[in-house]
Amino acid sequence: MINETLVLSARALKKWIRNPAAVVPGLVTSIFYIALFGSSFNPTNLIPSGSVGTQTILQQSFGGAPTYITYLTAGVICLILVFNMAFGGIDLVLDRQLGFLSTLLTAPIPRAAIFLSGVVQNLVKAMFLAFLTFIIALAIPNGLELPSSFGALDFVGVFLAFALLGLGLSSVFTAIALSVRSIDSLIAIVNFMTLPLIFMSNALFPSTSFPDWLKAIANVNPISKTNEAARLLIINGNLSSSQLSTFTGDMLYLLGFVVVFGLIGYFAARKALSAQ
Repeated sequence: MINETLVLSARALKKWIRNPAAVVPGLVTSIFYIALFGSSFNPTNLIPSGSVGTQTILQQSFGGAPTYITYLTAGVICLILVFNMAFGGIDLVLDRQLGFLSTLLTAPIPRAAIFLSGVVQNLVKAMFLAFLTFIIALAIPNGLELPSSFGALDFVGVFLAFALLGLGLSSVFTAIALSVRSIDSLIAIVNFMTLPLIFMSNALFPSTSFPDWLKAIANVNPISKTNEAARLLIINGNLSSSQLSTFTGDMLYLLGFVVVFGLIGYFAARKALSAQ
Protein backbone atom coordinates (compact mmCIF):
# COMPACT_ATOMS: atom_id res chain seq x y z
CA MET A 1 0.00 0.00 0.00
CA ILE A 2 2.88 2.37 0.74
CA ASN A 3 4.34 2.04 -2.76
CA GLU A 4 0.98 2.64 -4.40
CA THR A 5 0.38 5.68 -2.21
CA LEU A 6 3.76 7.16 -3.08
CA VAL A 7 3.30 6.54 -6.82
CA LEU A 8 -0.13 8.18 -6.90
CA SER A 9 1.10 11.09 -4.77
CA ALA A 10 4.11 11.60 -7.03
CA ARG A 11 1.84 11.63 -10.09
CA ALA A 12 -0.32 14.39 -8.61
CA LEU A 13 2.67 16.45 -7.44
CA LYS A 14 4.31 16.23 -10.88
CA LYS A 15 1.12 17.57 -12.45
CA TRP A 16 1.12 20.41 -9.93
CA ILE A 17 4.77 21.36 -10.46
CA ARG A 18 4.46 21.26 -14.25
CA ASN A 19 1.46 23.57 -14.22
CA PRO A 20 2.57 27.17 -13.51
CA ALA A 21 -1.08 28.26 -13.34
CA ALA A 22 -1.45 26.02 -10.28
CA VAL A 23 1.83 26.95 -8.53
CA VAL A 24 2.19 30.69 -9.14
CA PRO A 25 -1.16 31.75 -7.58
CA GLY A 26 -0.12 29.97 -4.40
CA LEU A 27 3.12 31.94 -4.29
CA VAL A 28 1.34 35.24 -4.87
CA THR A 29 -1.34 34.40 -2.31
CA SER A 30 1.25 34.10 0.45
CA ILE A 31 2.54 37.61 -0.26
CA PHE A 32 -0.97 38.98 -0.68
CA TYR A 33 -2.31 37.61 2.61
CA ILE A 34 0.66 38.73 4.69
CA ALA A 35 0.69 42.22 3.17
CA LEU A 36 -3.09 42.69 3.13
CA PHE A 37 -4.00 41.35 6.55
CA GLY A 38 -0.80 42.68 8.10
CA SER A 39 -1.72 46.20 6.99
CA SER A 40 -5.52 46.37 7.03
CA PHE A 41 -6.14 44.38 10.25
CA ASN A 42 -3.22 45.79 12.23
CA PRO A 43 -4.78 47.29 15.38
CA THR A 44 -1.64 49.28 16.18
CA ASN A 45 -2.31 51.44 13.10
CA LEU A 46 -4.95 53.18 15.21
CA ILE A 47 -2.31 54.44 17.64
CA PRO A 48 0.34 57.07 16.83
CA SER A 49 3.71 55.54 15.96
CA GLY A 50 6.09 55.17 18.87
CA SER A 51 3.49 55.71 21.56
CA VAL A 52 3.42 53.57 24.69
CA GLY A 53 -0.03 52.27 23.72
CA THR A 54 1.30 50.33 20.73
CA GLN A 55 3.58 48.11 22.79
CA THR A 56 0.92 47.80 25.49
CA ILE A 57 -1.58 46.37 23.00
CA LEU A 58 0.96 43.96 21.57
CA GLN A 59 2.12 42.87 25.02
CA GLN A 60 -1.28 42.42 26.64
CA SER A 61 -3.48 41.22 23.76
CA PHE A 62 -1.08 39.67 21.24
CA GLY A 63 1.11 37.55 23.50
CA GLY A 64 4.00 40.00 23.59
CA ALA A 65 4.62 39.86 19.83
CA PRO A 66 6.98 42.65 18.74
CA THR A 67 4.86 43.36 15.63
CA TYR A 68 1.35 42.46 14.55
CA ILE A 69 2.70 40.43 11.62
CA THR A 70 4.71 38.35 14.09
CA TYR A 71 1.40 37.43 15.70
CA LEU A 72 -0.40 37.15 12.37
CA THR A 73 2.04 34.87 10.52
CA ALA A 74 0.83 31.65 12.16
CA GLY A 75 -2.78 32.62 11.46
CA VAL A 76 -2.11 33.35 7.80
CA ILE A 77 -0.29 30.03 7.41
CA CYS A 78 -3.30 28.26 8.95
CA LEU A 79 -5.57 30.15 6.56
CA ILE A 80 -3.46 29.00 3.60
CA LEU A 81 -3.52 25.42 4.92
CA VAL A 82 -7.32 25.47 5.20
CA PHE A 83 -7.92 26.83 1.71
CA ASN A 84 -5.38 24.56 0.04
CA MET A 85 -6.71 21.46 1.79
CA ALA A 86 -10.30 22.43 0.97
CA PHE A 87 -9.79 23.11 -2.72
CA GLY A 88 -7.01 20.56 -3.27
CA GLY A 89 -9.69 17.93 -3.79
CA ILE A 90 -10.63 19.45 -7.15
CA ASP A 91 -7.97 17.25 -8.77
CA LEU A 92 -9.65 14.16 -7.31
CA VAL A 93 -13.03 15.23 -8.68
CA LEU A 94 -11.44 15.78 -12.09
CA ASP A 95 -9.91 12.29 -11.89
CA ARG A 96 -13.44 10.96 -11.38
CA GLN A 97 -14.89 12.96 -14.28
CA LEU A 98 -12.06 11.95 -16.65
CA GLY A 99 -12.39 8.26 -15.76
CA PHE A 100 -9.00 7.90 -14.04
CA LEU A 101 -10.61 7.10 -10.69
CA SER A 102 -12.64 4.31 -12.29
CA THR A 103 -9.42 2.88 -13.72
CA LEU A 104 -7.81 2.94 -10.28
CA LEU A 105 -10.78 1.17 -8.74
CA THR A 106 -10.42 -1.72 -11.21
CA ALA A 107 -6.65 -1.96 -10.66
CA PRO A 108 -5.18 -4.36 -8.06
CA ILE A 109 -4.28 -1.63 -5.58
CA PRO A 110 -5.69 -1.03 -2.09
CA ARG A 111 -8.43 1.57 -2.06
CA ALA A 112 -6.84 3.03 1.03
CA ALA A 113 -3.92 4.06 -1.21
CA ILE A 114 -6.27 6.28 -3.24
CA PHE A 115 -7.39 8.07 -0.09
CA LEU A 116 -3.90 8.32 1.41
CA SER A 117 -2.41 9.65 -1.83
CA GLY A 118 -4.97 12.44 -1.80
CA VAL A 119 -4.05 13.27 1.81
CA VAL A 120 -0.31 13.22 1.10
CA GLN A 121 -0.36 15.30 -2.07
CA ASN A 122 -2.48 18.02 -0.45
CA LEU A 123 -0.28 18.05 2.65
CA VAL A 124 2.94 18.40 0.63
CA LYS A 125 1.53 21.26 -1.46
CA ALA A 126 0.20 23.11 1.58
CA MET A 127 3.37 22.69 3.65
CA PHE A 128 5.45 24.07 0.79
CA LEU A 129 3.26 27.16 0.73
CA ALA A 130 3.39 27.36 4.54
CA PHE A 131 7.20 27.41 4.45
CA LEU A 132 7.15 30.03 1.70
CA THR A 133 4.77 32.22 3.72
CA PHE A 134 7.06 31.98 6.74
CA ILE A 135 10.03 33.15 4.66
CA ILE A 136 8.01 35.99 3.10
CA ALA A 137 6.89 37.15 6.55
CA LEU A 138 10.54 37.29 7.62
CA ALA A 139 11.56 39.25 4.53
CA ILE A 140 8.95 42.03 4.44
CA PRO A 141 9.60 45.32 6.32
CA ASN A 142 8.22 45.38 9.88
CA GLY A 143 7.27 41.76 9.40
CA LEU A 144 7.97 38.60 11.36
CA GLU A 145 10.56 39.15 14.09
CA LEU A 146 11.92 36.01 15.75
CA PRO A 147 13.54 36.11 19.20
CA SER A 148 17.28 35.52 19.47
CA SER A 149 16.60 32.24 21.28
CA PHE A 150 14.58 30.85 18.35
CA GLY A 151 16.45 27.80 17.06
CA ALA A 152 16.15 24.77 14.82
CA LEU A 153 14.06 22.81 17.32
CA ASP A 154 11.65 25.73 17.63
CA PHE A 155 11.31 25.81 13.83
CA VAL A 156 10.57 22.08 13.81
CA GLY A 157 8.00 22.54 16.57
CA VAL A 158 6.23 25.33 14.67
CA PHE A 159 5.96 23.33 11.46
CA LEU A 160 5.05 20.14 13.28
CA ALA A 161 1.98 21.96 14.61
CA PHE A 162 1.13 23.11 11.07
CA ALA A 163 1.67 19.59 9.72
CA LEU A 164 -0.68 18.04 12.29
CA LEU A 165 -3.39 20.56 11.45
CA GLY A 166 -2.84 19.97 7.73
CA LEU A 167 -2.98 16.20 8.12
CA GLY A 168 -6.31 16.30 9.93
CA LEU A 169 -7.84 18.79 7.52
CA SER A 170 -6.53 16.93 4.49
CA SER A 171 -8.13 13.69 5.70
CA VAL A 172 -11.54 15.36 5.98
CA PHE A 173 -11.44 17.31 2.73
CA THR A 174 -10.01 14.38 0.74
CA ALA A 175 -12.91 12.22 1.90
CA ILE A 176 -15.35 14.93 0.84
CA ALA A 177 -13.67 15.21 -2.59
CA LEU A 178 -13.95 11.43 -3.09
CA SER A 179 -17.62 11.51 -2.10
CA VAL A 180 -18.93 14.24 -4.43
CA ARG A 181 -19.43 13.91 -8.18
CA SER A 182 -18.91 17.46 -9.41
CA ILE A 183 -16.61 20.39 -8.79
CA ASP A 184 -19.63 22.61 -8.13
CA SER A 185 -20.70 20.38 -5.26
CA LEU A 186 -17.20 20.37 -3.78
CA ILE A 187 -16.88 24.16 -3.97
CA ALA A 188 -20.29 24.65 -2.36
CA ILE A 189 -19.39 22.38 0.55
CA VAL A 190 -15.92 23.77 1.21
CA ASN A 191 -17.08 27.37 0.93
CA PHE A 192 -19.64 26.59 3.63
CA MET A 193 -16.97 25.05 5.88
CA THR A 194 -13.83 27.15 5.44
CA LEU A 195 -14.89 30.65 6.51
CA PRO A 196 -16.48 29.51 9.81
CA LEU A 197 -13.36 27.44 10.54
CA ILE A 198 -11.13 30.48 10.09
CA PHE A 199 -13.20 33.22 11.67
CA MET A 200 -14.20 31.08 14.65
CA SER A 201 -10.53 30.83 15.61
CA ASN A 202 -7.74 33.10 16.80
CA ALA A 203 -6.14 33.21 13.33
CA LEU A 204 -6.42 36.98 12.91
CA PHE A 205 -7.26 38.26 16.40
CA PRO A 206 -6.91 36.85 19.93
CA SER A 207 -9.97 34.98 21.14
CA THR A 208 -10.00 37.05 24.36
CA SER A 209 -11.76 39.78 22.36
CA PHE A 210 -14.59 37.42 21.30
CA PRO A 211 -18.03 37.18 22.92
CA ASP A 212 -18.38 34.23 25.28
CA TRP A 213 -20.23 31.95 22.82
CA LEU A 214 -17.63 32.51 20.10
CA LYS A 215 -14.75 32.20 22.54
CA ALA A 216 -16.02 28.76 23.60
CA ILE A 217 -15.99 27.60 19.98
CA ALA A 218 -12.61 29.17 19.23
CA ASN A 219 -11.02 27.49 22.23
CA VAL A 220 -11.76 24.01 20.83
CA ASN A 221 -11.04 24.88 17.20
CA PRO A 222 -7.89 22.99 16.06
CA ILE A 223 -6.82 26.11 14.15
CA SER A 224 -6.70 28.00 17.47
CA LYS A 225 -4.64 25.24 19.06
CA THR A 226 -2.22 25.29 16.12
CA ASN A 227 -1.87 29.06 16.29
CA GLU A 228 -1.32 29.01 20.04
CA ALA A 229 1.40 26.35 19.81
CA ALA A 230 3.18 28.03 16.89
CA ARG A 231 2.96 31.52 18.40
CA LEU A 232 4.43 30.40 21.70
CA LEU A 233 7.61 29.39 19.86
CA ILE A 234 7.60 32.23 17.32
CA ILE A 235 7.19 34.95 19.95
CA ASN A 236 9.16 33.46 22.86
CA GLY A 237 11.68 30.95 21.50
CA ASN A 238 12.68 29.24 24.75
CA LEU A 239 9.52 28.42 26.68
CA SER A 240 8.93 28.71 30.41
CA SER A 241 7.51 25.71 32.26
CA SER A 242 3.94 27.03 32.02
CA GLN A 243 4.36 27.85 28.33
CA LEU A 244 5.83 24.40 27.69
CA SER A 245 2.84 22.83 29.43
CA THR A 246 0.46 24.82 27.19
CA PHE A 247 2.46 23.89 24.09
CA THR A 248 2.44 20.19 25.02
CA GLY A 249 -1.32 20.27 25.64
CA ASP A 250 -1.92 21.92 22.27
CA MET A 251 0.21 19.36 20.44
CA LEU A 252 -1.56 16.45 22.14
CA TYR A 253 -4.89 18.02 21.17
CA LEU A 254 -3.74 18.26 17.55
CA LEU A 255 -2.53 14.66 17.62
CA GLY A 256 -5.96 13.59 18.82
CA PHE A 257 -7.52 15.70 16.07
CA VAL A 258 -5.43 13.85 13.47
CA VAL A 259 -6.34 10.42 14.83
CA VAL A 260 -10.08 11.09 15.11
CA PHE A 261 -10.56 12.95 11.84
CA GLY A 262 -8.08 10.74 10.02
CA LEU A 263 -10.21 7.71 10.88
CA ILE A 264 -13.43 9.53 10.01
CA GLY A 265 -11.96 10.57 6.68
CA TYR A 266 -10.64 7.09 5.93
CA PHE A 267 -13.93 5.28 6.60
CA ALA A 268 -15.95 7.95 4.77
CA ALA A 269 -13.62 7.70 1.75
CA ARG A 270 -13.71 3.88 1.78
CA LYS A 271 -17.51 3.96 1.83
CA ALA A 272 -17.60 6.46 -1.05
CA LEU A 273 -15.15 4.41 -3.13
CA SER A 274 -17.07 1.18 -2.46
CA ALA A 275 -20.21 2.81 -3.82
CA GLN A 276 -18.60 3.48 -7.23
